[in-house]
Amino acid sequence: MTAIKTQLDLNAIQGTVLRGYRLPYGSYLFLRVNDAAAARDWIASVTSMVTTAAPWNTKPDQTFNIAFSAAGLRALGLAPTAMAGFSAPFLAGMAARADILGDTAESSPKNWDDGLGTADIHVVVSLLASSSQALADHEKWLVSSLANGLTEVARQEVALLPSGTEHFGYADGFSQPAIEGVDTGPRTGVGAPAGHGAWRPIRAGEFVLGYPDEEGILADAPEPESLARNGSYMVVRKLRQNVVGFREMLERAAKVYPGSEEMLAAKLVGRWRDGTPLALSPMSAHPSLATDPLKNNTFDYSDDQQGYRCPVGAHIRRANPRLSMPFDGKLVNRHRLVRRGLPYGPPLPEGAPDDGVERGVLFVCFQADLERQFEFIQSQWLNDGNAFGLGTDKDPMLGNNDGTGKHTIHGAPPSFVGSLPRLITTAGGEYFFAPGINGLRYLARPTNVRPE
Repeated sequence: MTAIKTQLDLNAIQGTVLRGYRLPYGSYLFLRVNDAAAARDWIASVTSMVTTAAPWNTKPDQTFNIAFSAAGLRALGLAPTAMAGFSAPFLAGMAARADILGDTAESSPKNWDDGLGTADIHVVVSLLASSSQALADHEKWLVSSLANGLTEVARQEVALLPSGTEHFGYADGFSQPAIEGVDTGPRTGVGAPAGHGAWRPIRAGEFVLGYPDEEGILADAPEPESLARNGSYMVVRKLRQNVVGFREMLERAAKVYPGSEEMLAAKLVGRWRDGTPLALSPMSAHPSLATDPLKNNTFDYSDDQQGYRCPVGAHIRRANPRLSMPFDGKLVNRHRLVRRGLPYGPPLPEGAPDDGVERGVLFVCFQADLERQFEFIQSQWLNDGNAFGLGTDKDPMLGNNDGTGKHTIHGAPPSFVGSLPRLITTAGGEYFFAPGINGLRYLARPTNVRPE
């Protein structure tokens, strides 16, 4: 691995951008600005309490982070000249990008929950905690702090499931990118390929504004630097999972698949349900391999171009194609995400009928360029198969399938999972900007933010 070249101001970057807190309980509160001056005072009063990316000696019991929508920055009175420097997707908002993202039919913004995607969502506050009681105390403190400046519009509680998986039964969170300037402990295979089986961290500017990216340049950012530097664009998507539909599809497809139902489940995602990658163990799951950070990402698909071990269209291969794409991984390096989020809703017992209870995952990711990173992955890799030679085939898990598509399991002969239903529906979302501590202080100063 190459030596660290970028010195990040970890004390100024919000921790959720660079650190996986791994706290099991959380709440995302969506707020509306009622009074700009009072809201600025609130920002000033809580900035010192925001959890940063600075290393800690003892893991905290709770964390606190803040981000703002474009509507929220306007409600605070950010000058039009500063607003103009933000990216077009951010300024438009997620709902306006629905066609690009495949948020159609049931996933259309007109069906979204709790005002998500509307001009009423100005601020998102993310709270994570080590216990349900610690989270309740954290929420109580936050609500009491809002006074008259902000009003809660919606709240989404999240929690790690007792199984440690998401609702379809898969372990998750294995492939976060290693980022230059961030010590994340011993891991391999999670950065950028560096030749001869070696890996290096992804440059920090792919995720945090104000630092060089993979091209060695600074991503476009609003002025002044004191507002933008150390900030990151945040995607929040409430994704409703059709658990019964997934189980029925899997059972139906397994009846004509030559392997087991569990192997078929692995062929859809690219990992066995315990996290063992198919690229390393195509015939069976190996829990010791899945849990070893030095081994569970040591693959790049360069020796499996035909997809015989891991199908070309499997979810994790589409989301991060590694060396199976042209230009020795350089193309893929420009389309990486830092993923966060937790499940919501109670688990559905195996074999139980649909109980009508909503369950899913609150997906969160961070990047420096919404269009090149999140939107590209969603539209070009998950909802379109052309980049992989798969025509109109969509991602079997996150694609906007409509019951007519298929998933190809490569082999001699190949197998197919047909009539793919839409397993995950978008139930809401928005684009936010998570400022650095310097940016929060900028927004709190009346001389910088003037309502018209």
